[in-house]
Amino acid sequence: MSLFLRRLIRAFIPPPQWKVPVIITLGLFCGLALVVLHISNATSYLSSDPLTCVNCHVMSPQFATWQHSSHGRFATCTDCHVPHDNVFRTYAFKAQDGMRHAYVFTFRLEPQVIQIREAGKTVVQENCIRCHEPLVNDVTVGAVTFDGSRHGQGHLCWGCHRETPHGTVNSLASTPDARVPQLSPIVPPWLSGDSLNHVE
Repeated sequence: MSLFLRRLIRAFIPPPQWKVPVIITLGLFCGLALVVLHISNATSYLSSDPLTCVNCHVMSPQFATWQHSSHGRFATCTDCHVPHDNVFRTYAFKAQDGMRHAYVFTFRLEPQVIQIREAGKTVVQENCIRCHEPLVNDVTVGAVTFDGSRHGQGHLCWGCHRETPHGTVNSLASTPDARVPQLSPIVPPWLSGDSLNHVE
């Protein structure tokens, strides 16, 4: 074994008097990581279950409108929003998008109006064409749009089919069927009785 490798290994092995505290600290960090994974329901993100998307309440309008649309009977969220050309790209995209979502939702940075990013637009467009390829091929042969181009050339599918499958969702307050958390009522201090004890 080379001298460099031996020094590297020794650098990560604590001295004898530190072994017990280091083991306890590592155990605490591992336990904390497992608790966070359990609370966040992290394993659900490996599936294609649409209920995974509503782990964060800000996606409730999108879930509700998808559920009541024609796509709700035939396609899940991952059918449209995750690439399907190969397994590596699928899980790389899910990991990248999932980490971004986790960061945004954990630090409460989500916008009131959820909008798809450029990478997501590309994937959704690919999946529209993948699922509706026979129809798209038939339409692009003959139809000419109002601007003179062939139907579908240079256009995103939802440019015309804007309300498929999410309707006109704009914000958390825009969907009556959304499953949103119930907030507890706010009781003003003058009605709670506590303020009477403090008034002199």
